[in-house]
Amino acid sequence: MTTKTQKPSIAFFGIGLMGKPMAINLLNAGYPLKAWNRTVAKAEALVPFGATVASTPLDAADADIIITMLAAGPEVRSALEAALPTLKKNALVIDMSSTKQSEAIDLHALLAKSGIHFIDAPVSGGVLGAEAATLAIMAGGDIEQFERALPVLSVMGRATRVGPAGCGQVAKLCNQLIVGATINIVAEAMLLAQAGGADPAAMRTAIRGGFAESRILEVHGQRMLDRNFVPGGQVKTQLKDLENILHAAESASIRLPVTALVADNFRHLVTTHPAADHSAILIELEQHNPGQRVGSAEDKFS
Repeated sequence: MTTKTQKPSIAFFGIGLMGKPMAINLLNAGYPLKAWNRTVAKAEALVPFGATVASTPLDAADADIIITMLAAGPEVRSALEAALPTLKKNALVIDMSSTKQSEAIDLHALLAKSGIHFIDAPVSGGVLGAEAATLAIMAGGDIEQFERALPVLSVMGRATRVGPAGCGQVAKLCNQLIVGATINIVAEAMLLAQAGGADPAAMRTAIRGGFAESRILEVHGQRMLDRNFVPGGQVKTQLKDLENILHAAESASIRLPVTALVADNFRHLVTTHPAADHSAILIELEQHNPGQRVGSAEDKFS
């Protein structure tokens, strides 16, 4: 049990591009934190910030709150099943990974059998948002557990409860649907400007402030102009999210034809540039239009 002045202990699973700055923000806020990552060196990078390192999920999980930030649903379930014998009754698991709604619902049911609470709370905002603690956090779970989690979530960004368990993942899929399609459309606009004889950089400047203005145009539009495809978010991650969107649509008996086309573009790109930034969709479009290339800079991937 924690007192009013004592912060709950946290076990953090997944110290990757996103997980590392999220965990650092929690450590800087004074939360006692034990880190686990499959590659131990990544967890050890948090030691200077005050973290302790666990060699297995089982060793990490004796905490009040367990946060998972892993690649996909199967990895989340595997880690939590390994940790289950150590998880305390009434502990709260907050899965901040991007998974399928069905995976979140199944995990909620599994943990409930052992008296453990669950919230699915995927995020949007990329590495920059994780570093700045400005992530958009979409949470699914009961109100009491959301309020319990809110002080911790607020250290990492702005959290909104969108419904019961599993609904956080639905909201994240809606977010990724818009993000994936918009990145694709911005790339098409860049290519059209170039092919039509306009300066793509000047085009971007001209349309900013109008209805086309967006964070995607600002960040990924500049990446395309610079041909800077060093990963913030990776192509393979975007494709995973798009596949999950199409799976959710099929489960809800609806068709999403634009998303299906966008997924095809990312599906092709992942065969050549799986770890590049999402903005590398520009390269895929250029391959469909031989002789057309935006800008003269060399492509940067690392």
